Amino acid sequence: MRLAGYLRVSSTGQLDGYGFDVQRADIERWAKANGHKIVEWFTDAVTGKYDAPDRPGLTDAVQMIRRPAQAEGIVVGKLDRLARALTVQEAILALVWREGASVFTAEDGEVQQDDPDDPMRTAIRQVQGVFAELDRKTVVKRLRDGRKEKAKTGRKAVGEYAYGFAGQGQGRERDAAPEPTEQAAVRRIVELRESGASYRVIASTLDAEGHKPRRAAAWSAMAVRNIVQRQEQQSG
Repeated sequence: MRLAGYLRVSSTGQLDGYGFDVQRADIERWAKANGHKIVEWFTDAVTGKYDAPDRPGLTDAVQMIRRPAQAEGIVVGKLDRLARALTVQEAILALVWREGASVFTAEDGEVQQDDPDDPMRTAIRQVQGVFAELDRKTVVKRLRDGRKEKAKTGRKAVGEYAYGFAGQGQGRERDAAPEPTEQAAVRRIVELRESGASYRVIASTLDAEGHKPRRAAAWSAMAVRNIVQRQEQQSG
């Protein structure tokens, strides 16, 4: 059977070590053992509160099974990779089944469609979804409580640090520390701004000189502006 492979990680899901590489390896082993072919891979890195409506990878995977179908089903490593919330899980399954396609997990094989003569089938699946959702919410609460406790010590309460800084230390001792490479870029930004350069000119200069932004491929005027404003607030 031709299947679309779908992988998802999230800010909380990474804690269980079930990242993209592990999910893909599980799916590939399962597909090979059961005679299926993965025709295309789709991924989503979900953060915060977002779920299905904001997952382009899942949307594209579902499009693969719409008529005229390019795949006969979708496969995930585990059912909780399909969705974090039970309601979303059930909605996605219903959508795929309505298109005449199938959903598989590398963990348990095909997710069987609802059968009025076998209500226990649906109940078991939904109970599994409930506990998966409970587990996620428990992890989120634990992280939130940890951030609150850390904030009481005067340290930075979240894992993301401003450009120019990186996390240093472990557990409650973890806090922001200067990151040399990024600090050099910050100093260059300040220098160019003080000379009268515009944000756009600064961005182009940073790219030309080899200074790298944290995530993007190139600097933007907005990214430069944010750093300049932060520096001004700190100096003010």
